[in-house]
Amino acid sequence: MNENFKPAQVQDTDLFGVPIVKDPILRERFIEPPFSILDTKSGSWQKRKKVWGYLGMQSEVGRDAVCQPGKGTFAGKEINMSGTSIFDPALCEVLYHWFCPEGGTILDPFAGGSVRGIVAQKLGFKYVGIDIRQEQIDSNREQAVEILEHDNQPVWLVGDSNKVLDNVTCGDGVDFVFSCPPYADLEVYSDLEDDISTMPYAEFLEVYRSIIKKSCSMLKPGGLACFVVGEVRGKDGNYIGFVPDTIKAFVDAGMDYYNEAILLNAIGTAMMRANGCMKNKKLVKVHQNIYVFKKPGGNK
Repeated sequence: MNENFKPAQVQDTDLFGVPIVKDPILRERFIEPPFSILDTKSGSWQKRKKVWGYLGMQSEVGRDAVCQPGKGTFAGKEINMSGTSIFDPALCEVLYHWFCPEGGTILDPFAGGSVRGIVAQKLGFKYVGIDIRQEQIDSNREQAVEILEHDNQPVWLVGDSNKVLDNVTCGDGVDFVFSCPPYADLEVYSDLEDDISTMPYAEFLEVYRSIIKKSCSMLKPGGLACFVVGEVRGKDGNYIGFVPDTIKAFVDAGMDYYNEAILLNAIGTAMMRANGCMKNKKLVKVHQNIYVFKKPGGNK
């Protein structure tokens, strides 16, 4: 046997008696084991999230999103007490580490709150984010100035990504496209005309596809794009197909479908909502989907 081999450690079992494998070597190399299921409920995940929380990021500040009733308000996103979804900094850390080269440039066409930008810069990446709301960008910039060094600030641009991307240049291209887009009209972020969260789904999808195509056109050959998305129910109670529409948008933009993963979210209020949901035979959603696409070319 290879004397350098260290077997995985089995510590405890899950609810079904299946051993839980905790491999310190994988965590040392990859932060979290690079498996297709990411469990935000695990102790190691929660510890990292807590550490990031000490920075004082307030992703919900500058946002007055209104969750639409009857559309699966929680839909796998983490919702704070104000009803606004917030992004997990521990997830940023993992995905940046896995999919973006050291010191690389990250493009985020649906920037939203401050988390993805601040975490990127804190880890030594360069971040360019776009959001349509001036008040959101102002809040993000204020937080970044408080948390990061003066010469290590994210770049946040104000405007409709579908228009801003026509005029943005990032040297010879970006290394990673990463975002968590609006889940159709699950949350309405503003009353601005070009805010796609206010649009009927057919119109939303047209603009969404255009933004994805323009973002991917800025990606270097061989570079990766990653979107965190979740399914949404329409007025008829059925899923609208946002997840497959997202995959198709990237493939139609010339990207290769490369990785997929499930992000397990905290149970939160799912236990309380289960009885109500099952009256209509609807499962309680406690996960999000992570999709990774690769631009042809570059090193294999």
